[in-house]
Amino acid sequence: MASYYYDTEWGMPVYDERGLFERLVLEGFQSGLSWATVLHKRPAFRKAFADFVPDAVAAFDENDVERLMNNAAIIRNRRKIEAAITNARATVALREEGGLPDLLWSFRPNETPAPRTADEVPSTSTESRAMARALKKAGFTFVGPTTCFALMEAVGMVDTHLLGSHRRGTSGLWNVPEF
Repeated sequence: MASYYYDTEWGMPVYDERGLFERLVLEGFQSGLSWATVLHKRPAFRKAFADFVPDAVAAFDENDVERLMNNAAIIRNRRKIEAAITNARATVALREEGGLPDLLWSFRPNETPAPRTADEVPSTSTESRAMARALKKAGFTFVGPTTCFALMEAVGMVDTHLLGSHRRGTSGLWNVPEF
């Protein structure tokens, strides 16, 4: 599953609100865990979180929090569950100011990293730190610089595929010389 995700989805541009909200929530749930765990549970997350439709998740209440806490098919962390609901509400409110896609994509850097080895792949950037500050200012929670950088990687905003990787440049957003 992880290989399929890496080969077909990770690093490909995502511009729609629902897709960005899903990635943001899943990156938050991944914090402190392996991405493979999140990917394995992704179908259950989609079912539990109303396919990540922000308006639906924004309407969740304490009964929904308890329902989710009792759902063994997802990661049961109260802070992360509550953050997902808070972030859905912030996503809906953000529409008055252009929306989540406009806010997130405003942090696309002018250059993308060009790592030759896994040790050279960054976990934060100036832009991810600024994105985290902007999201927190807009009412989002559980969105630190590392989570924001992982989101940036997942949605193709930065390309951290290693130089020489068969996936390097596949997003179509970066024309980076190989060597």
